[in-house]
Amino acid sequence: MAETISMPKLGFDMAEGTLVRWVKKVGETVNKGDVLAEIETDKATVEVESSASGVVRLLVVEEGSVVPVGSPIAIVGSAEEVIQESGNQGSGKQVKTERRESSVESPKLEILQSAIVKASPLARKIASEKKVDLSSIKGTGPGGRIVRRDIEAALAGGSPTTDHGPQTIVSTPSSVVHRPSSAVDETVSMSKLRQAIARRMAESKASIPHFYVTHEYKMDALMDLRAQFNKIVPENEKLSVNDFIIKAVALTLRQFPNLNASLNGNSVLHHRQVNVGVAVSVEGGLLTIVCRDADQKPLRQIAAEVMAMAARAREGKVKPDDIEGSSFSISNLGMYEVENFIAIINPPEAAILAVGSAREVAVSENGVVKPGWRMKATISVDHRISDGAEAAKFMQALGVFLEEPLRLVV
Repeated sequence: MAETISMPKLGFDMAEGTLVRWVKKVGETVNKGDVLAEIETDKATVEVESSASGVVRLLVVEEGSVVPVGSPIAIVGSAEEVIQESGNQGSGKQVKTERRESSVESPKLEILQSAIVKASPLARKIASEKKVDLSSIKGTGPGGRIVRRDIEAALAGGSPTTDHGPQTIVSTPSSVVHRPSSAVDETVSMSKLRQAIARRMAESKASIPHFYVTHEYKMDALMDLRAQFNKIVPENEKLSVNDFIIKAVALTLRQFPNLNASLNGNSVLHHRQVNVGVAVSVEGGLLTIVCRDADQKPLRQIAAEVMAMAARAREGKVKPDDIEGSSFSISNLGMYEVENFIAIINPPEAAILAVGSAREVAVSENGVVKPGWRMKATISVDHRISDGAEAAKFMQALGVFLEEPLRLVV
């Protein structure tokens, strides 16, 4: 029996998505779980998997179409059955064999050369606006992916740089900063992702009464355990401090269901699953990937999943499950030597944890000053759902796992 594939809803505020590219054509065989198409949301380019096995019988929308969430995009069925378009799919007329055959050959449903080229959503947007042929540009992003700087270089008539390392700033003897005499202010359009972040964060701060609780943790035992573990595993299996934090947060949330929750009118929805969102820096903003059932997974599995999802996010190839369904989020700026900061709650979640660097500092214990590892973290909480005492207890309970990290592996 034929099955209709619909535009998925990725995030509670997603209303529509742009179908960027068909991966499968009419007449091709597809298995359940195969990538059927790529769609672009406010957050990222996402691969849509087929929920059925069979033959692609009809592509309901064309590439480049903006499609509301829940609307049909394709029909998968057997090669023999007759497919009819329903009222919300088209004219309601039966789809004849001749029409299916012509659809395969129709240039509207063929993959355009520029759509085959690997490019970030922002690069595609700029290229479309500026009428730039992506197939004529050499990408300098991960895996040869075309990114914004490549488009800008093409527009300027220059060659994009291939140096992906940090830029070196060379100081001059003079303290005067020399600017080109023709320097003028520049207006830069915000990407879809940046616009989505701006909208959601403004709504969060305006509608959610935030309060904050900061705690400092002793990280000596955790840093020692991590060092021992990383000595005996391959490079691609090493654990980060953030992997320990994800596991510790997930186990702590078991004790505080009110913080693994979201507001639902005049009631609070306690989520059964502990799905920890992790903020990842991507081109043009941030994307939250989701480690599902983090309280039930071993550290090595958490590390592997987060690493794989972060790589897909930076390449613009996330899967729907990568970015939807988080019940609590972590924003970690420890790799930037940040001592402490606060984060804005990711709606509709009840709280978010902002994590600073694990730093070796001078500490005083029993009147003796010695070196020790310390890390500060701040939880932001929706005051409609919880109060300061509960948040403080959560931060204390989190310390039990972080300061006695063997609890995370037994």
